[in-house]
Amino acid sequence: QEQLVESGGGSVQAGGSLRLSCAASGRPFSTYATGWFRQAPGKEREFVAAISRSGGNPNYADSVKGRFTISGDNAKNTVFLQMNSLKPEDTAVYYCAARFGIVLRTPTYDYWGQGTQVTVSS
Repeated sequence: QEQLVESGGGSVQAGGSLRLSCAASGRPFSTYATGWFRQAPGKEREFVAAISRSGGNPNYADSVKGRFTISGDNAKNTVFLQMNSLKPEDTAVYYCAARFGIVLRTPTYDYWGQGTQVTVSS
């Protein structure tokens, strides 16, 4: 069983930045396609970004393209989500997820973290 632990959430003003981290305790991240999803109150969980097992082929939701960057550090077995130019509509609980196989934009991932809150004030 894989455990994913997110960190780095917090409260910022619009235009600010945060970097989320997702650490895996079991297999190396090169085993998985890894994604970030988010869920705001009263809304469904939505895709944010994902990378393949090789750390390439980054995919982004249109709403975050150009502002967010997903990357991985194999030495630390950690995946990051750098979030710049944050907007109030980015406010949500952010989840890290990992799956065997290819990157998907649907939340059909095998392992999930517990989530970290991101709040952006105007």
